[in-house]
Amino acid sequence: MAQIYHKKLVNAKNMVLNAHKNKYAIGHFNINNLEWTKAILEGAQETKTPVIIATSEGAIKYMGGVNVVVGMVNGLLDDLNITIPVALHLDHGQSPEIVKKCIEAGYSSVMFDGSHLPYGENLTKTKELVKFSEKFNVSFEAEIGSIGGEEDGVIGSGELGDPIQAAEISKVGIDMLAAGIGNIHGKYPDWWKSLSFETLEKLQAACKMPMVLHGGSGIPQDQVKKAITLGISKINVNTELQLSFRDATRNYIEEKKDLDDVKKGFDPRKLLAPGSSAIKATFTELVTWFGSKGKA
Repeated sequence: MAQIYHKKLVNAKNMVLNAHKNKYAIGHFNINNLEWTKAILEGAQETKTPVIIATSEGAIKYMGGVNVVVGMVNGLLDDLNITIPVALHLDHGQSPEIVKKCIEAGYSSVMFDGSHLPYGENLTKTKELVKFSEKFNVSFEAEIGSIGGEEDGVIGSGELGDPIQAAEISKVGIDMLAAGIGNIHGKYPDWWKSLSFETLEKLQAACKMPMVLHGGSGIPQDQVKKAITLGISKINVNTELQLSFRDATRNYIEEKKDLDDVKKGFDPRKLLAPGSSAIKATFTELVTWFGSKGKA
């Protein structure tokens, strides 16, 4: 099989299979810039934690394109001497074109989110893209149902996954399956109460493979741990790190450290440092209770 991604990147298949077998979850963390990526990779290396770093289509566009993302990640892997398993993943790829583009640029893992399509079309496109990804030894995530809320322009109304669809799509060569179980992207509203564990149990019985919890930020810890026991093997986090970064940056500015011209508090390296430290701290806290800390 061809493999065009960086020698230090791995596809996520073995990560999630080990997690599924041993009842913990791999953390998937969306990245937004250099500081984000560096903080997560350093946190993972320091804690010996396998990790999936991911970009949404919006983040790819913001950072300048797939080649910028791949170049930045590969450079950090080398220069920071990262030795723990790292996968670079496309999150919520909405079209076959972006999935193929990321694979050809050097991503080691992809998600095709065809949940916005009629199920038959989602299944057909997933089959085709799995065959393409297999040529490059890239791991593959599919989605049925949809995740509620909005993330980088991807909007879902939050339909629960269908076990019949889960059983069928699990047989086309995918490595992990995302399905709606009452989870929501972004901050959870006050009216939200719980994941649908009954749905998760039915889906897991149907697909018998690692499953993905999208919208992992803000779900109570006890619910996340229960979901892991029921087959969740990958947990996606974005908002929680963004909030940590925001709060630390706000504190720096409210303390007027950015106005200290003598110490050059306006230097972006100083301005962004508290947020970067907060990202690393939140990362370490989350992977601890996901159970993946130290599993590299």
